[in-house]
Amino acid sequence: MNKNKAVDIEGKEYNRTVLVGVLLIGTFCTVLNQTLLTTAFPALMKSFDITASDVQWLTTGFLLVNGIMIPISAWLINKFSSRNLYLFSMIVFLAGTIICYTAPTFSMLLIGRLVQACGVGLSMPLLQTIMLTIFPPERRGAAMGMAGIVIGLAPALGPTLSGWIIDHYSWRDLFGMVIPIIILVIILAFFYMRTVIPLSNPKIDILSIIMSSIGFGSLLYGFSSVGNKGWASLEVLLTISIGILFIVLFALRQLKLEEPFLNIRVFQSKDFAIAAVLSGVTNMALIGAEMVVPLYIQNIRGESAFHSGLMLLPGAVVMGIMMPITGAIFDRKGAKKLATTGMFILTAATIPFAFLTETTPVPLIMVLYAIRMFGISMVMMPVTTSGMNALPNELITHGSAVNNTFRQVASSIGTAILISVLSNVTKSNMPSETVLKETPLAFKEEAVHATLSGYHAAFYVAILFSLLGFGIAFLLKNKPQKLTLEKGDN
Repeated sequence: MNKNKAVDIEGKEYNRTVLVGVLLIGTFCTVLNQTLLTTAFPALMKSFDITASDVQWLTTGFLLVNGIMIPISAWLINKFSSRNLYLFSMIVFLAGTIICYTAPTFSMLLIGRLVQACGVGLSMPLLQTIMLTIFPPERRGAAMGMAGIVIGLAPALGPTLSGWIIDHYSWRDLFGMVIPIIILVIILAFFYMRTVIPLSNPKIDILSIIMSSIGFGSLLYGFSSVGNKGWASLEVLLTISIGILFIVLFALRQLKLEEPFLNIRVFQSKDFAIAAVLSGVTNMALIGAEMVVPLYIQNIRGESAFHSGLMLLPGAVVMGIMMPITGAIFDRKGAKKLATTGMFILTAATIPFAFLTETTPVPLIMVLYAIRMFGISMVMMPVTTSGMNALPNELITHGSAVNNTFRQVASSIGTAILISVLSNVTKSNMPSETVLKETPLAFKEEAVHATLSGYHAAFYVAILFSLLGFGIAFLLKNKPQKLTLEKGDN
């Protein structure tokens, strides 16, 4: 039998290499869309005559729907054929992309983004679950390394690609360029995708869906609003509090249900819990820097959004190259040494960012950023795979949904903390308006120093995230102990 051949749940052979290729290309396009509009906001504000707070909903709304869909994905993956689900997620994403491409009004563009987010929220956990299902534990590191190219590289490429397209073409082309690729993926998926995940036909629990949607939706909205409204905002505090309350109620309900909607008993595995927390902390360090470094390059160095994205491109390329390599190393050596070394590199490369000046050489910033991404590539997918290897096969779908939800929430929290620290420290160090009237040149110089002090403070927090992750990495095991389900657990 050809080594590329595998068997689906009906016992029929399929080509695993082609199936993985279709999965990766389709999911790459969906994940790329998370950051593709980053540099397009000014063009969209001009095109639709809207405010900055209005246009921000294209990101906030996308994040909310995405965050609501991911916990639901575990139930969907266990209930419906993985082939049909992947086709459905791609068709939904295509529909959303076409709505965005043809949108005559901002309202239609926002609707298109929300439809897109439904597809993305399903495709990401589906990719991870399929990769963990079709490869044996001893090959999962390399397999998840390939998945890591999608999860790590696609969001990093988004700002650079969108900047170039906005400079040369229309914002509509951000969506138009994706449409033919997704159509091709759907055609290939129709012929080459197979149902590879065993189905358990779980019952639907409407109350769990409502609690999950309100809980994660409110929490993500609250944290995504911190940058604009601050921690003292009643709206921010209220939505975060409601989110936490409903997530607690959701968790308590899952422990009582015979067939949990999202089985949080995965946290009974200490190895999975440690891996999930470390994955979240690493994502906080990654996403935070991806937000703050471009702001420094644009606001202090005066570069365009496209050029700031271009400066981060080497780091994204390093990450894309290293993900499969670190995955293969994980299969041979385990996660602990990789993770501790990676977190050390990440911490060491983050420290110089806390001492940036307005004359720090740009090539140095690019090299340091690339080193950070190198460190992250040693941690992200090996740690995720290690945690998933600690779960029995019947909990893989739930573990994947929990892991992706955890990472999404951690990203929102990390970004909220860094942006609020940056804003508050900058504001508190800004010179008074009296200085502006009396000595405009001195005001300009002091304003630059105030802004720099904000970036320094944000990177001090990023260093703390990295140090926290470095400490947690030592708790990992090279060979995690497989969780044994007690009778009655699902």
